[in-house]
Amino acid sequence: MSVPAAKAANDADPVGPVDARPSPYFNRELSWLAFNRRVLEEACNEAHPLLERLRFLSISGSNLDEFFMVRVAGLKGQQLAGIEEPSDDGLNPGQQLAAIATEGNALTAAQQEVWATLRTALRGAGFAVLSNEEIEGEEARWLESHFAEHIFPVLTPQAIDPAHPFPFIPNKGFSLIFDLKRISDGEPIQELLMVPASLPRFIRLPGEAARYVAIETVIRRQVATLFPGYELLGGGAFRIIRDSDIEIEEEAEDLVRFYRTALKRRRRGRVIRLKLEEQMPDTLEALVREGLDASEALVYEATGFLGIADLQALVEEDRPDLKFPPFSPRFPERIREYGGDCFAAIRAKDIVVHHPYESFEVVLAFLGQAAADPDVVAIKQTLYRAGKQSAVINALIAAAEAGKSVTAVVELKARFDEEQNLMWASALERAGVQVVYGFIEWKTHAKMSMVVRREEGSYRTYCHLGTGNYHPVTARIYTDLSFFTADPRVGRDVSHIFNYITGYIEPRGLELVSMSPNGLRDQLSELIDREIAFARAGKEAAIWAKMNSLVDAAIIDKLYEASAAGVDVDLIIRGICCLRPGVPGLSENISVKSIVGRFLEHGRIWCFGNGDALPNSDAKVYISSADWMPRNFDRRVEYALPIVNDTVHAQILDQVMVANIIDNEQSWRLNADGSYTRLTPGPDEKPFNLHQYFMTNPSLSGRGAALRTSGATPTKLIIPRHLL
Repeated sequence: MSVPAAKAANDADPVGPVDARPSPYFNRELSWLAFNRRVLEEACNEAHPLLERLRFLSISGSNLDEFFMVRVAGLKGQQLAGIEEPSDDGLNPGQQLAAIATEGNALTAAQQEVWATLRTALRGAGFAVLSNEEIEGEEARWLESHFAEHIFPVLTPQAIDPAHPFPFIPNKGFSLIFDLKRISDGEPIQELLMVPASLPRFIRLPGEAARYVAIETVIRRQVATLFPGYELLGGGAFRIIRDSDIEIEEEAEDLVRFYRTALKRRRRGRVIRLKLEEQMPDTLEALVREGLDASEALVYEATGFLGIADLQALVEEDRPDLKFPPFSPRFPERIREYGGDCFAAIRAKDIVVHHPYESFEVVLAFLGQAAADPDVVAIKQTLYRAGKQSAVINALIAAAEAGKSVTAVVELKARFDEEQNLMWASALERAGVQVVYGFIEWKTHAKMSMVVRREEGSYRTYCHLGTGNYHPVTARIYTDLSFFTADPRVGRDVSHIFNYITGYIEPRGLELVSMSPNGLRDQLSELIDREIAFARAGKEAAIWAKMNSLVDAAIIDKLYEASAAGVDVDLIIRGICCLRPGVPGLSENISVKSIVGRFLEHGRIWCFGNGDALPNSDAKVYISSADWMPRNFDRRVEYALPIVNDTVHAQILDQVMVANIIDNEQSWRLNADGSYTRLTPGPDEKPFNLHQYFMTNPSLSGRGAALRTSGATPTKLIIPRHLL
């Protein structure tokens, strides 16, 4: 089954004609929508259990909400400001908004069709979301009592008339509106009922079987209780998305104060998208549009469930038969070999840990040991997204309370985590941690930690560099690499980068680590140029790269140059890709695939053949915190680290990257026209599922117990001949 096509209305402003000639670049926003369609496709993947499919559906809804809150809000702001500057693909803001409205509405309609299909399939598995007509007997009486005790006291109907202006409705607010007539004298009235976020979106009926009723269904059954003495003439539901982007003002003298006020403003942002129930009467629709000042909003009339993201609540039902088998990450055996002494293990040899297959607990153990070790004198840590229940924060607080010098770089511009990060910053400061907020203009996106330890009369620096966040929750679902080293060159480089963030002291003479905004794009271009030179000299030339997004036009052009020179380029890009692959004379030697599955592919890895086909032992391999986007090169503090340890080099290149290259069960091939095609094993190919492989094989070091078979040895990864 695939996501059904859907005809969508377009409420965007009319725009001029678009140049019919294909641009060498895909539009960033439309590429993102294509990614979210791939997420939605996983809700249709019958290889997944039903509640996991429902989870993918809810994720696609949450993704789409954030897209409108941030990306579409930014474009709308440009359009209203009269900014006509085109994107790299040649579309001005108005043209992009028109295209987004069409595809976004089609995607929304497809979500409704997928929900209808899943709802039917779940019912067959004994999991029902009931319609109003299906509620009767004892269940109806229980719901009436539940409404009176738990819902009615929380609701606040509001009349809409000159004495009661249309109220403010917060971002993602879900509301019902009713057209009523007083029975005694026929006087009409319109009533608005905002559904408080504190109320659950679904009510579970008593009993062993999973039987749910949506909150709006429950409320509509009790209209007579809510409005006694009135006759219901009509009604409908609506949901809004507001502008939730925070613009950074260079002149903001106090970044902390600015963010506290900006977070309050977020609640009152411009309405960007308005979703209405299709059956809402025209008079009520006009009232809602006017009351929300939504004349510039993108409006969509839905035929099904409003708030697809809220379906996540249903996934929490305890039905293990409808979910993926539980998976417990392995703790790296290398640390166990040293009795749990992280420092001894790292001193002996660099270590790479592959999350989520290997536990994030090793990062917490590293910091926890540093906090408790009397020989540790200093800890420095970047915090981009630390989560709500953060053992990382607790370790830093414990270290400071133990008298160690602790510095935490807290990033206030981690979108949608700003408020949480402010809270952690206050807790850290109270414990004596030196909290630094980084640059006003740039985000500190590099994931770095360093521990300075007194050893044998001198100091040794231990470093952790990650491709993901210090977030114990996302570390269970994001695939990332954690790299631990005591290499003094890395220690010196990381120390320089921390000094740059905290004291604006520009690094000079970095030995191994590269960083942005100080030349990371230039170094990447030089690495691509080396492969171009190998190709022109008649040698093998190859590039493998894995990332979340590829947007930067300069790097895309450099990859086109590499393709023209004969360099084989294989890109694994989960999300946005503005490069157009497979175009004769432009990119015929470039292939792009996206992997979407049980885990969210998040690691950034770059591999360069260095005069030979990939993989090979002399290849240049890098891990990084940076995607290939203008913001990562120009407006963020990022790092890229070459892997010089032979063992770690082989683990990353020959296992992680090869597995990504050969996956044929969760992969999508990007075509030259911008469409994606799901890969399926050919008649002579064995099925290979990247996620399943790393779940059921031992850790990267070749040690540790497999998920199902104790003492199993890793399956040898064979690269298809066409990739050699």
